[in-house]
Amino acid sequence: MLLILLYVFIGIIAIQLFYYLIIFGKFAFAKAQKVTPKRIPVSVIVCAKNEEENVKKFIPLLAEQNYPDYEIVLIDDASSDDTLEIFEAFERQYSNVKLVKVQNNEAFWGNKKFALTLGIKAASKEYLLFTDADCYPTSKDWILNMSAQFTMHKTIVLGYGAYEKIKGSFLNKIIRFETMLTATQYFSWAKMGKPYMGVGRNLAYKREEFFRVNGFIDHMNVRSGDDDLFINQAAKGSNTTVCFTPDSFTLSEPKQTWKEWFRQKRRHVSTAKLYKGFDKFQLTLYYFSQLTFLILAVLLLAFQFQWMIVGGLVVFRYIFAWITLGYAAGKFKEKDVMYWFPVIEIILIFTQLNVFITNLVSKPNHWK
Repeated sequence: MLLILLYVFIGIIAIQLFYYLIIFGKFAFAKAQKVTPKRIPVSVIVCAKNEEENVKKFIPLLAEQNYPDYEIVLIDDASSDDTLEIFEAFERQYSNVKLVKVQNNEAFWGNKKFALTLGIKAASKEYLLFTDADCYPTSKDWILNMSAQFTMHKTIVLGYGAYEKIKGSFLNKIIRFETMLTATQYFSWAKMGKPYMGVGRNLAYKREEFFRVNGFIDHMNVRSGDDDLFINQAAKGSNTTVCFTPDSFTLSEPKQTWKEWFRQKRRHVSTAKLYKGFDKFQLTLYYFSQLTFLILAVLLLAFQFQWMIVGGLVVFRYIFAWITLGYAAGKFKEKDVMYWFPVIEIILIFTQLNVFITNLVSKPNHWK
């Protein structure tokens, strides 16, 4: 039996080797991107619901972008705080701000996709760039960098939405590592010609892509997924590219308690069950290989069965995983999280298992 487990263990490591070196390596070892400004007209779209404090801080940063032709479409999704009043003040202050007011609709109450649809229809530019109300660009050249990746055929651009660093917080390192790992996955598969998701914190696409798939209509009843479910449906290898220049990143304030972060993770993963079959398979296989690697390594070493071989395989696996993710983390300016890689990875494996089980028992909460 132990011999069979050893063979299975070797097979699992082979799967991991394929993911880290072949798939993730496609992005991790890619050359730095060059930026050739396109100067195409862009609509920056921000949807907010009860975000008065965030929009006060972050909308002015969007208004200060170094870009010649862009508008900011601010969508107030029936806020009950002062978000609408603040948006109205921005509309008076900035000539390129357009305000969309969303009233409560019984059929689409609390549905962000409905609000975004109204904003997209109101946008006057051909290229749409999305971020969230609690996000801000790391550079005044954010629009320039993201729009530079559009070509005649590449009409969807996946960007990186990072989280702020909090000194002395181990939870913050976990959040940033998980964000970096997720981005490495969807950037890598996009470069392999199999894009499957993006994040609304930093995402761009041409208007025609939205209307080509009838917007969010196929998953309008699902509260989440205005970013990943849309990309899973609309993105193809032929029309999708990625942007990972440092000036193209956005930043968000991370959760500061385990409970808040766990709730956020439940929302984020709740849409994965609606992905295309291949995408669900490759994500499941990757997680299964992580979990099985850990269990078999502990089991075989506990019985001291061929411990030198098993120990060598464990070290080999961590080396190639560390190198690949280290290069990816460098591209995302997240190198510091890699010092804790083995510990954080173990925590994430069991956190994901907990999220999966919890979501089976009850549905997560979504848009405010």
